[in-house]
Amino acid sequence: MAAPITSLTDKISRTRVSSVLNKDTKQFGKKHLFDGDDETCWNSDQGSPQWILVDFSEAVTVSQIEIQFQGGFVGKTCWIEAMQAGQENLSRLHEFFPQDVNQTQVFPLPEPALTLTSLKLVFDSSTDFFGRITIYKLDLLGSS
Repeated sequence: MAAPITSLTDKISRTRVSSVLNKDTKQFGKKHLFDGDDETCWNSDQGSPQWILVDFSEAVTVSQIEIQFQGGFVGKTCWIEAMQAGQENLSRLHEFFPQDVNQTQVFPLPEPALTLTSLKLVFDSSTDFFGRITIYKLDLLGSS
């Protein structure tokens, strides 16, 4: 029997981001990615690529990613990099192509599921002319 699919945010030991708009971490910092508040967001500064790197406190199996962007500040060419248990480097795992909308979008990871210790979301380009990315909600779903 497969393990139930749940949010893995409680398994995150560290989150890093490529940049924060105007270095204003209080208003636009990485802490807002997983806070569950519809009124807060992570907003990157300009430039491409932008990224989010998550390290887990234990090996987990990520089966899907849910992201809610702000329309107009959406990643266009995106991919997931992952570090599997026992590896020392991230490797490119899967590409995904979000729509330029405000709704939560779900991106399943390819089967077979891999046991990961780190996950990196790379936004190589953006619908914003300046390359900014704005995310109101990010959830990593799977099992531990």
